[in-house]
Amino acid sequence: MVQRPALESHVHRYQLRPALNAETRKPALEQLQQALGHKFADTKLLEEALVHPSANPRRSRAKSARTKTAETPPAVRDYNRLEFIGDRVLGLVVATLLAERFPQAEAGELALRYNALVKQESLARFAQSLGLGDFIQLSRSERDSGGAGKPAILADACEAVVAALYLDGGLKVAERFVRRYMEPALTEVANGAAKDPKTALQEWAAARGMAAPRYEIVSTEGPPHEPHFTVAVKLGSGEPAKGQGGSKRAAEQEAAGRLLDRLVTEKA
Repeated sequence: MVQRPALESHVHRYQLRPALNAETRKPALEQLQQALGHKFADTKLLEEALVHPSANPRRSRAKSARTKTAETPPAVRDYNRLEFIGDRVLGLVVATLLAERFPQAEAGELALRYNALVKQESLARFAQSLGLGDFIQLSRSERDSGGAGKPAILADACEAVVAALYLDGGLKVAERFVRRYMEPALTEVANGAAKDPKTALQEWAAARGMAAPRYEIVSTEGPPHEPHFTVAVKLGSGEPAKGQGGSKRAAEQEAAGRLLDRLVTEKA
């Protein structure tokens, strides 16, 4: 079993309500900064990294105040811009870590390991180890639909937080954070866990003479531009496992990972 970083306790000692408010915002941000290992000079960066687009009041008023919004920087930004930056920063840091850890690996092998670390499911688990879902500001409807636990939202917020660390403290601060919290995942990759869950499950079944896994879409929710899929996967006559994601592939990967974890545990 992979041990979560000790700093996770800083987060879970302070359980937030579903949304930050004037009373909880300051202590919440202080707790999160302890977990991140960085005291922000500009806490607005961290706040921005925790605002989901659904909670951005400017977006909901954009049609009625289009001119004003275009001319005046929004008082509250959502994490989309930071996510864009964080994706690039995280990519640089992870690529560097892999090159250091596997100096003899070919580019193709590094790419497989890289994808295993930065894919949505991995970043969502990364965010869960921080308890990040407790801190993300969501609209009421998104919150009620379980948005704080959706892999797509967790992964996006994770990248946004990396960007906030980078912009506030520089590359070394962001790299230190990523190194600390990704070490367990790097260890898994070093032990050969670079294959995506669907491939790993397929090979597990084939090695035992079983038919290929069967995937089925259970439900599709959300607007067309931001769908949320639930997929079930089944092997033979066994119990299915379900996964969720912002794409069919992401949901299939999560479902495959859960089923494989269960199968390996049962066989142990």
